[in-house]
Amino acid sequence: MTPEQEQTIKTHADAIAAILYADCNSEELKTLEDIEIAVKDKVLSYVTPPIGFFLSTQRAERKQAEQRH
Repeated sequence: MTPEQEQTIKTHADAIAAILYADCNSEELKTLEDIEIAVKDKVLSYVTPPIGFFLSTQRAERKQAEQRH
């Protein structure tokens, strides 16, 4: 991964974190464990599914392209 790609990921991750934090009840984030649980819940609910869909779509498109050649 290039440094530019790493920076792009960091920029997007910071933006995602801000959105997810705004969706949390900050009163429930009292301990590190509370934060870890909230992060895991939010990432699994909102971040992982679109990434998984994107990757599976890319794989399917690659297979189709390989079959055409």
